[in-house]
Amino acid sequence: MGNWVENEGLSIFVVIVWLGLNVFLFWWYYLVYDVPPKFFYTRVLLGRALALARAPAACLNFNCMLILLPVCRNLLSFLRGSSACCSTRIRRQLDRNLTFHKMVAWMIALHTAIHTIAHLFNVEWSVQARVEEKGTLAAVLSGLGDKPHESYVNFFRQTIANPIGGLYVAFTYLAGITGVVITLALILIITSSTKTIRRSYFEVFWYTHHLFVIFFIGLVIHGAGRIVRGQTAESLAEHNPEICHKNFSQWGKNEACPIPQFAGNPPMTWKWVVGPMFLYLCERLVRFWRSQQKVVITKVVIHPFKTIELQMMKKGFKMEVGQYIFVKCPAVSRLEWHPFTLTSAPEEDYFSIHVRIVGDWTEGLFNACGCDKQEFQEAWKLPKIAVDGPFGTASEDVFSYETVMLVGAGIGVTPFASVLKSVWYKYCHDATNLKLKKIYFYWLCRDTHAFEWFADLLQSLEAQMQERNNADFLSYNIYLTGWDESQATHFVVHHEEEKDVITGLKQKTLYGRPNWENEFKTIAGKHPGSRIGVFLCGPEGLADTLNKQSISNSEADPRGVHFIFNKENF
Repeated sequence: MGNWVENEGLSIFVVIVWLGLNVFLFWWYYLVYDVPPKFFYTRVLLGRALALARAPAACLNFNCMLILLPVCRNLLSFLRGSSACCSTRIRRQLDRNLTFHKMVAWMIALHTAIHTIAHLFNVEWSVQARVEEKGTLAAVLSGLGDKPHESYVNFFRQTIANPIGGLYVAFTYLAGITGVVITLALILIITSSTKTIRRSYFEVFWYTHHLFVIFFIGLVIHGAGRIVRGQTAESLAEHNPEICHKNFSQWGKNEACPIPQFAGNPPMTWKWVVGPMFLYLCERLVRFWRSQQKVVITKVVIHPFKTIELQMMKKGFKMEVGQYIFVKCPAVSRLEWHPFTLTSAPEEDYFSIHVRIVGDWTEGLFNACGCDKQEFQEAWKLPKIAVDGPFGTASEDVFSYETVMLVGAGIGVTPFASVLKSVWYKYCHDATNLKLKKIYFYWLCRDTHAFEWFADLLQSLEAQMQERNNADFLSYNIYLTGWDESQATHFVVHHEEEKDVITGLKQKTLYGRPNWENEFKTIAGKHPGSRIGVFLCGPEGLADTLNKQSISNSEADPRGVHFIFNKENF
């Protein structure tokens, strides 16, 4: 149970608090508009749809306040790096920023749907009340404001029947226009954020996501028209709606029931979102300032399997293991920024990324760097690069454990290149102060060529550990998950050789996928009473598997073995 709390508890706690606040706000504001006499006459016109529109509006304000905070990467990196205000558990929660961002987005979509549907009924009934036959309370209320010294409760002042009246509201009133615009913007943002679009058409995702600027502008001014109106406090003191609604034909003639006066609700959304909007503006200014700093590409290395390595230098650039940066190449696109994990170590005098060529932008970068040409590319011909970052990730906590499991799938091995390089440098100089005592490294890959660029690093680290009589420090297992018949035959023929036929390492490549339950049980048996960090950069399916194994193989006793699961998110 203790490890379940450590792996899931804080995030579950945060989700419960967040959901609880949404429920509280919905119920509270529903009662605010459904019970008090202030909105008695508004309810006569609109019925329950009034409260059903205003309650989700309050939840929208709350969630729109939250939606920008998880993507303030500089703020999160600052908090993550501040040990004074961030414990390990809090830092692990910050690593789930994008998950929370997506949850809040779906909650915004839900409340937008409820708010929109309720207002469709409100508009229909408001328009209908203006053309209703005289003699009803709704007709009398809708007629208020037509004479001098009267204030209106029905925001629709024309006498146009539905459906033309409803369309008139949607495309001539400020609330209608902004409602249509921000709803369309939200639909485009959410539909273009699906995994398929992000992976196959990243440019579509990137550009449509910036419709959030239009969304927030529309959101702030949406309530400026004050179409939701209630009876003023002064009017309530003279005119009790619960009594006077029975004698509406005598309003203004009877001193006990003067004509009621109404006023619109002042816009409140700006009060909710102004703080996060200011923080996000500062975030973008910091990103812009950093992106203007000069970056020099010192080396471009072409690796097999359409992977290139960019080694760069930038004045004042400082990094930690496993961090990532955003990269823009104006020669390919002046607006697009793409995230890449840093594969260099903090001890090196440059920083590097590995880019696998899988789309239009990476293909453009490949060509801009001259990798499509046979001749040597001179440095002055290399494209200009803008860099924003670095930003913190879960991998920064690797050196906080004595024992760790590092699991990379495909190109997801890149953050662990930084970790393993840093370990190599520490051992080359002085490893006596290194808390980390044991690394279990797993790399799962479909193609043999993908191993080649990483093999040199493992060979260097393997040799370094043997020289220092500490070969047990690193246990690595490389799994080939895809091969054909001819490759299988070749593997069998060379299986007895001293070094692996694929990687050139002493540790032989394994075929298939790991039995994670056996792996966890074996490691737990070797390290009783330890807190073991499990770090993954890979797909969601594998993340679910490792998270479940981390929980099931941890002991309830606080003094027993505990696996702490961490996943890269960027």
